[in-house]
Amino acid sequence: MQHDPHSSQAASGTSGIPCDAELSADEAALARRLGISGLSRREFIALLSAAGLSGADGQIAFSEAAFAAPTNVTPPQDALPVVLQINGQRHELKLDPRTTLLDALREHLALTGTKKGCDHGQCGACTVIVNGERRLSCLTLAAQADDAQITTIEGLADGERLHPMQAAFVEHDGFQCGYCTPGQICSAVALLEEIKRGDASHVSADVSQPVTELSDAEVRERMSGNLCRCGAYPKIVAAIQDVHSGGAMRPLTWRYVDQSELTALKLAKEVTDDAV
Repeated sequence: MQHDPHSSQAASGTSGIPCDAELSADEAALARRLGISGLSRREFIALLSAAGLSGADGQIAFSEAAFAAPTNVTPPQDALPVVLQINGQRHELKLDPRTTLLDALREHLALTGTKKGCDHGQCGACTVIVNGERRLSCLTLAAQADDAQITTIEGLADGERLHPMQAAFVEHDGFQCGYCTPGQICSAVALLEEIKRGDASHVSADVSQPVTELSDAEVRERMSGNLCRCGAYPKIVAAIQDVHSGGAMRPLTWRYVDQSELTALKLAKEVTDDAV
């Protein structure tokens, strides 16, 4: 059988004849978005590779499904009524019985200060205070905290006035990236309550006697469940000891601003920039 070089060129796309028909629906949609036409699938994939995209990346990033509006979430059939008392406010929810306290806070109440780290109870980023004691909210079902008194990082400050532990973390640079900080601070606040009660720890010299002094070793042991990948541990210990000793904190030279003040500042900056 005689070989026809023109047919092979057309099949490969090197002749310049449009070959968009070789593309899948998602690839064709991506090609249209990029303004590309007349390429074979081989050439199209090569072009994506040169641009740092794989075909799968392109399909995922630009498929019609990816741009579709999110569908409504169907409420669970066996929804459980749960009352959460959080930072002095009552919240009545209907939750899937499997919902963790962490997900209830973040996904249902938009209290995102409590962080999801490992989601296995190993890092402490999700620590909150439940009835005065530290709890890992990723390992606590929301139903277990029904009608309990819950304090999250959002509930520690008094308006614009920081909680002493928050101020101490700022004063002593007890954080770097800040992701673990909400859990660290909640854990530290509850730690001081443990000392007030005289609760012993693994490093206490005599577990039969109430603990009256808070050594650095006690702090490190009691905070060992809160990991800091930035390595701010010495500063965290210093902050906790400062609050425990009642040390005077230097007044902060900054304060929080509300949304209206932030908008006004942005407008003022734009006016200044335009004038320049």
